[in-house]
Amino acid sequence: MNNETRDDRPPLLVLVGPTAVGKTALSLRIAHALNAEIISGDSMQVYRRMDIGTAKLMPDEREGVPHHLIDICEPEHSFSVSEFQSLCTEKIKEIHGRGRIPFIVGGTGLYVESVCYGFQFQDIGADEAFREQMRAFAREQGAQALHDRLEAVDPITAAKLHPNDEGRVIRALEVFHLTGKPLSETQDQSRGDDKKSPYRLCIIGLTMDRAELYERIEQRIDQMMDAGLVEEVQALLSAGVPRDAVSMRGLGYKEIVAYLAGETDYGQAVAILKRDTRHFAKRQLSWFRHMKALEWVDIGEDGKNSDLFPRICAIIAGKFQIDIEYICS
Repeated sequence: MNNETRDDRPPLLVLVGPTAVGKTALSLRIAHALNAEIISGDSMQVYRRMDIGTAKLMPDEREGVPHHLIDICEPEHSFSVSEFQSLCTEKIKEIHGRGRIPFIVGGTGLYVESVCYGFQFQDIGADEAFREQMRAFAREQGAQALHDRLEAVDPITAAKLHPNDEGRVIRALEVFHLTGKPLSETQDQSRGDDKKSPYRLCIIGLTMDRAELYERIEQRIDQMMDAGLVEEVQALLSAGVPRDAVSMRGLGYKEIVAYLAGETDYGQAVAILKRDTRHFAKRQLSWFRHMKALEWVDIGEDGKNSDLFPRICAIIAGKFQIDIEYICS
């Protein structure tokens, strides 16, 4: 490679995709092949004691691969994208310092993209009084009314956020309140193509047939229920985690909280969770389709496509100028 085309930025490998598409199992195989360390790109796996509903990989299931940004804060804490960006950036430096490849794996598009392209969230600031005003509005008028306010000033961001994602809806409103500009516009100014990233990016997105994905989502939720999701949520509430905590408004938790409060029955709670998770997967795919430099890989029926791993190896080899035989060996 000559000096004109040499890229000295540190490498960063990223694997994204909708919930239940199969990121976890594949990430372990890739990590072993590349001697990589995994950084969770999931906004819910940061919380301790929230394991079943987040589909968290337990330490004894990680096959010796180091995992980071899992179980780093209590459920009462309102973890933010700016915190993730700061912690993840530091982890990337540490991993590079060990001579290994940092590998972000997750489905929270905003979190992942904020690191890949250095979004400037920290510069916008905060207005706690405004946040409390919006929380009070949501309590009085409902989550949909709050979401409608966002849609009126920032329809692009509103389309990506579920009305129950109160924390991020309020943050988007707060950005407009502080800057007079929609969050989507602020992000667009921060986004760039691969050349503007501080890293030499290789971003791989997993996709599959929509009907098959939805079937896998429903199977996963049934498994979560069988594994004790209700008991997990009850234990969190009994330990004093407030119902309106950001963590408890996540998928798999708010639905069970409503069931435990007697607002729905068990069957309704499960049906709502399956419906909302399908909608969430659709929003994830919409977000990822707008990410630059992303290479899509269709995992095939039941994830058994025999050409899957060699194709991913080829993508990584091309981006990082690595011998493909070394990766796939």
